Amino acid sequence: MPKTKIAIKNIKQKLEEDIGILRDPELGYIRAGFPRLAALFGRDSCIVSWQLIDYDMAIARWTIELLAKLQGKKIDNASEEEPGKIVHEWHPNPSEYKSLPWPLPYYGSVDSTPLFIYLCGLYYEKSADTEWLIKYWPHIVSALKWCEKYGDFDGNMLLEYERKNPAGLLHQGWKDSRMDHLGLKPPIELIEVQGYYYAALRKAAEFALRLKNKSIEKKLRARAEKLKEAVIKEFWLPEKNFFSTALAESKFPDKRISSNPGHLLFGGILDGEAGKIKEVVDRLFQKDMWTPYGIRTHAESNPDFNPMSYHLGSIWPHDNWIIAQGLKKYGYHREYGKIKHALLDAYQALGEIPELYAVVKGKIEKIPVACSPQAWASGALLNFILEK
Repeated sequence: MPKTKIAIKNIKQKLEEDIGILRDPELGYIRAGFPRLAALFGRDSCIVSWQLIDYDMAIARWTIELLAKLQGKKIDNASEEEPGKIVHEWHPNPSEYKSLPWPLPYYGSVDSTPLFIYLCGLYYEKSADTEWLIKYWPHIVSALKWCEKYGDFDGNMLLEYERKNPAGLLHQGWKDSRMDHLGLKPPIELIEVQGYYYAALRKAAEFALRLKNKSIEKKLRARAEKLKEAVIKEFWLPEKNFFSTALAESKFPDKRISSNPGHLLFGGILDGEAGKIKEVVDRLFQKDMWTPYGIRTHAESNPDFNPMSYHLGSIWPHDNWIIAQGLKKYGYHREYGKIKHALLDAYQALGEIPELYAVVKGKIEKIPVACSPQAWASGALLNFILEK
């Protein structure tokens, strides 16, 4: 067997071991990461279930079941729970986990809810289990209602967040933090969250059609189109030929270049916008974003760039993987391959695929705070290796 094939086989085995270590032995979901994040995270669990849907769709099934059980039922500002909202963080035995400034379950996430809906769509496509769909349709409807009533509290079609608990997460997208790395005043609308929401609306519309509820299907498709119009109008920066990362309370767009707009590509919100798709792809692969080991979270040309920063310059494998799914969708196979091989090269250089890493002057470096194994990092590379 050629050395390359042996190496790939060994990497695959190690990644499968990572997923096995992170998988909860009783409840079947994938814990986010060791050592700091050995718990259920709604966003992370949805994304790793998506990554592994063709590898083991039972992961998605068990994850959806648990998230549905934890789905918000009441308004509670301390936990940021709201009816229909999907949990951000939960542990079956909180006293065994770690001390946190918020109660568990904690719901401080703007994107776990649309990602839950999207994951339900992926699972149904894979399983074709109509009885399952009928059982979980009320949870999907409840999640959709949260998006419309609580996630879009200013009624402009765009999902936004503003923490209810002063000790909670200030920023509640995938680059979540108690620190203000964005430098923006909430409420905040993140570009990638709108892409997730659009994908969720389209999946839900397909469900409604399957269940012969044409009025709901029509409403969901209309909302998706209005969302698309709002995203193009509000987030596109003509002078940069790129999308803004975020809009803040003032609606003043964030003009720094980040990886976030790359997440628009997979969900279909840019269908029919060939020019904008090309501009986004081209920008992500310019030298201030692209490295031999993947796309940075934050461009080197930004004034606050730091290659070692958690969110302002490091490289996250799952971020690259999500971008790659959009590249594949739109036929950018060369760029897709570049990301795949960049992550393989990162694994071989580091001997692992951690939560995040840095590239400084062309050389890859470990970041001490990074979890390893990390679910959606291992899931990203395993998905690349297993693709047909």
